[in-house]
Amino acid sequence: MVYPGRFRDHILPDKIHLLNVSFVVPTLRRNFGGCAGNIAYNLRLLECDGHAMGTVGHDFGPYREWMEKNAMSTRHVKVLDDEYTAQAYITTDLDANQLTAFHPGAMTHSWRQQVPTDGSITIGVCAPDGSEGMIAHASQFASAGIPFIFDPGQAMTLFGGPELATFVEQATWVTVNDYEATLLEERTSLSTGELAARVEAYVVTRGAEGSIVHTGGRRVEIPAVRAAAVVDPTGCGDAYRAGLLYGMARRRDWRRCARLASVMGSIKTAHRGGQNHRPARSEIAQRLRDTYGDTL
Repeated sequence: MVYPGRFRDHILPDKIHLLNVSFVVPTLRRNFGGCAGNIAYNLRLLECDGHAMGTVGHDFGPYREWMEKNAMSTRHVKVLDDEYTAQAYITTDLDANQLTAFHPGAMTHSWRQQVPTDGSITIGVCAPDGSEGMIAHASQFASAGIPFIFDPGQAMTLFGGPELATFVEQATWVTVNDYEATLLEERTSLSTGELAARVEAYVVTRGAEGSIVHTGGRRVEIPAVRAAAVVDPTGCGDAYRAGLLYGMARRRDWRRCARLASVMGSIKTAHRGGQNHRPARSEIAQRLRDTYGDTL
């Protein structure tokens, strides 16, 4: 939702303890999102299969239709009839300030889902979810011998240092943005080098500054891809991770993986919402070739 004014004109500092304001929002957009859905969507753009695993509510119908329309797997999506699907209500003003209300709903019960151990899953991602679910799924990935990415994202604040350190020990790779990297290092009391030494790769994205892959004692720097337009960063990290996964599944080196990841993030930036960009695979390949001289 977009409020065509400024919150500061209606929120009085000396009346914060009596806050009761209402905003008329003539512009409203409903977007499908969530880390699992966004990553799976971007993998389909690359014509690569990815399975979103999570718990959703009785209102999941429209999202299910969207996923099926876009050939996204719903095999590992569990519907809970007495809950709503997780959703965020975000109002933005003209200064780009935001007021957000997030309802986790069915996501709170994500621990009720089990990581498949039938050999159908070769790489996993432990992304922001219910805290119990993240702990359970990381342990299940590790126990099953399935290599996985630990991607704490917005869920970073749900865990203390010891818990985060355990995630890192269990994971094969870790991906964070630069702000999350600072939090992770502060909470675990581990330096960048110490974190990188515990996994095969420690990937740090830096927005317009590109990304860095710390692996095997090396620091691989990848410049950012200039976006056609900077419209909305929502879901860019998920698009980046889909690019990484595509390359990792094909055993490509980290430079090539991160290059494709950067291209995917750049394409997403030019569109609102996490799943409204629709480039053909050939367009992604062309952008990758034009930017880095690399092939898909």
